[in-house]
Amino acid sequence: MINATNSASPIPPLAAAVQDIRDIKPPVAIPNGWEWVGWVLGALLFLAILYFAWRFWQRRRSQIPEEPAVPAHLRAKLKLQEALALLSQPKPFCILVSATIRFYLEEQFDFRAPERTTEEFLHELQATDLLSPEQKESLGKFLESCDLVKFARYEPGEPELLELHGSALKLVEETEPKPVSPALDPRPSTLDPAPA
Repeated sequence: MINATNSASPIPPLAAAVQDIRDIKPPVAIPNGWEWVGWVLGALLFLAILYFAWRFWQRRRSQIPEEPAVPAHLRAKLKLQEALALLSQPKPFCILVSATIRFYLEEQFDFRAPERTTEEFLHELQATDLLSPEQKESLGKFLESCDLVKFARYEPGEPELLELHGSALKLVEETEPKPVSPALDPRPSTLDPAPA
């Protein structure tokens, strides 16, 4: 009779051999001493591409002509022309014309005009030689007339507004930079033949 307590049989030798066999280990990476050279060359190539792209952009940017700044007297004349559309509205007209002249004087003569009251502005202007005495007097009358419309609710007629506009335009034209005539220009002309 077979003993039930001794039912565990020993493992056959073939099954033990199968459990003992394992798969092959993966290859071990051997460090290459030249791997860093590839990284350095790649970084240098990237930097070279960035440098040439930057140079191309700089060269391209320098070839684009910059728009010349519109001179202060031309901007003032344009604004004064725009103000004529407001002749039927005295207060907006006077605000625009007065502001145009103040900003023009600031740009043309580097004289801080827009932030000051008319009295402060005229007082400081008297101490300068930026304008002739006649121009200073005309400007004073102009600004006082504009202030009457802006602050005292005075409503002048169209002829008075046109007169204000004319005095503002006259001031701009009298103080704008004069073009240099070629006869007075000391620089040699490229058209003139070189002296022998």
